[in-house]
Amino acid sequence: MLTTRDKTKVIKVGGLKLGGGNPIVVQSMTKTDTSNIDATVKQIHELEKAGCQIVRSAVPSRESAQALKEIKKQINIPLVADIHFNHEYALMAAEAGVDKLRINPGNIGDKEKIRAVVDAAKAHKIPIRVGVNSGSLEKKIRARYHGHVTAEGLVKSAMNNIKILEGLGFNDIVVSIKATSVPMTVKAYEMISSKIAYPLHVGVTEAGVAGIGTIRSAAGIGAILARGIGDTIRVSLTDNPLEEVRLGYEILKAMELTFHGVTVISCPTCGRTDIDVIKLAREIMERTRRIKQPLTVAIMGCEVNGPGEAADADVGLAGGRGVGLIFREGQVVRKVPEIEMVEALMDEIESMAIK
Repeated sequence: MLTTRDKTKVIKVGGLKLGGGNPIVVQSMTKTDTSNIDATVKQIHELEKAGCQIVRSAVPSRESAQALKEIKKQINIPLVADIHFNHEYALMAAEAGVDKLRINPGNIGDKEKIRAVVDAAKAHKIPIRVGVNSGSLEKKIRARYHGHVTAEGLVKSAMNNIKILEGLGFNDIVVSIKATSVPMTVKAYEMISSKIAYPLHVGVTEAGVAGIGTIRSAAGIGAILARGIGDTIRVSLTDNPLEEVRLGYEILKAMELTFHGVTVISCPTCGRTDIDVIKLAREIMERTRRIKQPLTVAIMGCEVNGPGEAADADVGLAGGRGVGLIFREGQVVRKVPEIEMVEALMDEIESMAIK
């Protein structure tokens, strides 16, 4: 059973609301050179189509900061500027109309530079995400924990940065606190959630390539969400960002925190299987990605037990030798030749999706 967390503060990011019990938001980050406007806009449009709700872009140079205004004009979802060290880029990003700044006040510079960024955020009514991870931990905090990254150190860093913003009268804050270690990440989020009421952006940093990164992210994000913690998530993969969005939704669906699009379930196969369940499941997943209506589709390899085992699915296919049974809510509605069963299943899915 999922733990229900006290509602966090509501923070507006563009037209979206984070926290306060609002639905958990799926984010991703562009992997283009931000100064390349066409390439960045193209990738954001692809992410929008995949269901990405907030997109973040790195701003490592003056050219990339200058590109933000035109990028913002051409997209429809909130844009976050990811800034490290150079406060001028943050000022330029705010002026360009971004919807949120991701900074660590502690690495921006002296107090006057931080104040300038805060004043810009206030003037443009945009929040700031304090983003702490194992790679950005301050030297003083590392030294305090004998040179190691710890959950306690990550929380200490986040709290220091939050206090800097609060000291300047700024409270439109979102916080992320990530590590590569799943247990450390979970512990850090548990600790920080007991100390603050700001919305929390959840993820596992440097999770890796799609295969292992998927497992690491699902374990970490899932464990945190199961504790009732988290208002927005990003699956950080060394892969196409579209995969980050897809997996983000899959994690939320697995935790029953969203019902977005088609969920394909399938049996693990055994000696009774007479059809290629793996191939069929992958084909149906690919062909149903564009459907936004929540539906559970089952692909079962046994015509004897399949409909019963997948009775909770909205619609499904149970394959036998040369035949396929199409069923709805456990009841067989059609029996078709094996060669026709994929199209027959798609017909049923389409008919349910338009209702």
